[in-house]
Amino acid sequence: MIMKAITVAEHQRALMIRDGKLQAILGPGRTRVWLSPHRVRFELHDVRQAAFRGEWARVIEKNHPELAEEHLEIVRTGTDEAALVSFEGQPAYFVGPNETLFAWKALRDITVERIDLTSAHRIDPATYEAWRTVLGTRAVQETISEHGAGLVYVDGALVEKVGPGRHAFWAVGRTVRVVVYDLSPAMIEIAAQEILTKDRISVRLTLTAFERITDVEAVAAVTRGDYENHVYRIVQLAAREAVGGRTLDELLNERTKVDAEITEQARERLAGSGLDLREVKVKDVILPGEMRALLNKVVEAEKAAQANLIRRQEETAATRSLLNTARLMDDNPTLMRLKELEALEKLTEKIGRIDLHAGRGEGLDALLSGLVRIGSDAEAS
Repeated sequence: MIMKAITVAEHQRALMIRDGKLQAILGPGRTRVWLSPHRVRFELHDVRQAAFRGEWARVIEKNHPELAEEHLEIVRTGTDEAALVSFEGQPAYFVGPNETLFAWKALRDITVERIDLTSAHRIDPATYEAWRTVLGTRAVQETISEHGAGLVYVDGALVEKVGPGRHAFWAVGRTVRVVVYDLSPAMIEIAAQEILTKDRISVRLTLTAFERITDVEAVAAVTRGDYENHVYRIVQLAAREAVGGRTLDELLNERTKVDAEITEQARERLAGSGLDLREVKVKDVILPGEMRALLNKVVEAEKAAQANLIRRQEETAATRSLLNTARLMDDNPTLMRLKELEALEKLTEKIGRIDLHAGRGEGLDALLSGLVRIGSDAEAS
């Protein structure tokens, strides 16, 4: 037997084990013990780690209840129970169903919050935010926007519908999934598909559908969550029926009617699905290369004929105007003379100089005499 001194720091506890049996738990300070080096040993534990792990924890609980009561906080949960363990008010440990946590009481104020998982499946968003790091995958959070809604599924079964805001749910021993839907009006582009018209011409249509979700539960039940693909296929079928009953000319000339017919047929098929189809528009009509060339030639011929007709109409109008002018001039010599002077004026605009030579019947005197005669003729008439 020898005397041995052991020093335990403030943040430590020492297990004194003699012949494989726990004798005591030594607190901070210096302790002198008579012992045999081969029969007694000490285990130092850092209580700053909080959790006391290992087999000695269970031994202390079972065989030394007085020591367990003095030094340990024991948190044990049932089959459908969990616990949140806080140290000094700070989240520290999550204890799941059928688990046990041994924590040193030293240095810390321990708080335990127990949760009955059979009656509680929601978590307060603030609590989730505080415990998020500790909880990990044991909880699920989803944030839903102002124009959205969500369906909560637990183990594949729909349990509730939730509105805008933050939502958190326990996922301990269960699978939780939140499916979020956007309730604001949306636009779905329908990719080009080949359709045979009534006159057996293959065309490709691209369409745009404008829809809005009105009942998320009906959407989930009818479309199995993939509502965009559901609308996509319904509009494709409606477009085939609307285009298949028309010739190419009718398709090109009756776009508004085609849009209305596709919309109406698609709405009938979507009845009861929780989707409001507001409108379907034919965006593009794509023709095969050779058909596009022929159509261009037809359009070119039509435009040429229209241009020729317009030109003929303008020529007829111009001829009619000339005829009316000639009749007026024939009935009124003065108007005829004024037209001659107007023509002379336009002609003289391009002449830089005019010379008048005096003489009998010529020059300025002749010009003035002509003007006087115009005046006399006008008075006589």
